[in-house]
Amino acid sequence: MVQSADEARLLIYSQDGLGLGHQRRTTHVANEFLRAHPGASVLTVSDSPLGRFFASSGTHDYLKLPSLRRAGPGLWRPLSLASPFDDVLALRRDLIRVAAQRFRPDILLVDHHMPNGLMGELLPALEAVRTTPARVVLGLRDILDAPETVQRRWRLEGAFEAIERHYDDVLVFGSREVYDLAAEYDWPEVAARRLRYCGYVGAAPSPTSAAEIRRIYLREETGPLVLALGGGGADAYPLFDALLRSVPALLARRRCTFVLITGPLLPKAERLRLLSRARDLPVHVLTRVDDATPYVGAADLVVAMAGYNTAVEILSQQTPALLVPRSGPSAEQQMRARSFAERGWVHWLPPDQLAAQALAAAAATILAGSAPTPASAPDLGGREVVVERLRSGLGHVRQAAGALVEG
Repeated sequence: MVQSADEARLLIYSQDGLGLGHQRRTTHVANEFLRAHPGASVLTVSDSPLGRFFASSGTHDYLKLPSLRRAGPGLWRPLSLASPFDDVLALRRDLIRVAAQRFRPDILLVDHHMPNGLMGELLPALEAVRTTPARVVLGLRDILDAPETVQRRWRLEGAFEAIERHYDDVLVFGSREVYDLAAEYDWPEVAARRLRYCGYVGAAPSPTSAAEIRRIYLREETGPLVLALGGGGADAYPLFDALLRSVPALLARRRCTFVLITGPLLPKAERLRLLSRARDLPVHVLTRVDDATPYVGAADLVVAMAGYNTAVEILSQQTPALLVPRSGPSAEQQMRARSFAERGWVHWLPPDQLAAQALAAAAATILAGSAPTPASAPDLGGREVVVERLRSGLGHVRQAAGALVEG
């Protein structure tokens, strides 16, 4: 356990399943925590196949769990291992528990929409940590899913009982004014008392400037730079397909340069199709970049899906944006895109309207200078507020540890 705040140990459970959203967000938090406490250690436990790319600090390491893939509502299958699901789940459960016991964290941060973890796999670790002075914190993004879906699942899986039994704090990575999570998901009063809204969690300022990105891609060209983002990329092909189909119509109006960042999880065959189609167009196709923020800042228009991290990056740069959320299986992205558009922060196109003609018309309108009038500014201070909440918990840990020693 902690001897001083600078030697603190932060254990993060970050479960993605599809995409990279939880991993990216918790990495922002981990980096900010280590900036505040350079001598601290952070261990992230996740099944993301790309997690090693996120643990960038010398004192931030990564424990890879066997990956699972969603096979339907509440159904999961091993992604790679030719083993029964129950065996893989048991292995994951044991790895998480042993990590909690051997790493001996001062703070356990759980970034997942279920307090018990995937299929309850976190419960043994939560029980183990509860025998120590460590603080246990649940982190929830602004919007989880449709209210009726979340309420049903949380009741079935005993989520509120888990919060009351295991968690000291619940931090919402969003703004109550945008989405009142406790009210929408019908939180009982006991659980709601642990809840704190922190604002949106984004990346720290990038060392790469937006001007540098514009110099790379525009060079001698005039006209706007259009950036397309697919998040992790696993289900982003329909967006890129529609955008490429819209390019001739946009070029007929004005000269444009396009940069597509597909995401590392876009299937290889789909990426190759994009590269082939982009060959004779002013289109650059990138698989991934270390930091998308300067690309967003450099763009005159961003066309993107409506995942949490992508949306927050757009808000942080105040770049005109057209969000095209995924159609499912969760309602999360559609709810976020609609809510942000209602506040004048972005434009959005419902997924059932995604077609080349509609995309070209919407993009042309935005590039012509049609911008919504924001009703208010988004709260983008979440990264600092979350870390301040975690740091304040270290005082409780030291007091509890001291009481145990004296006892």
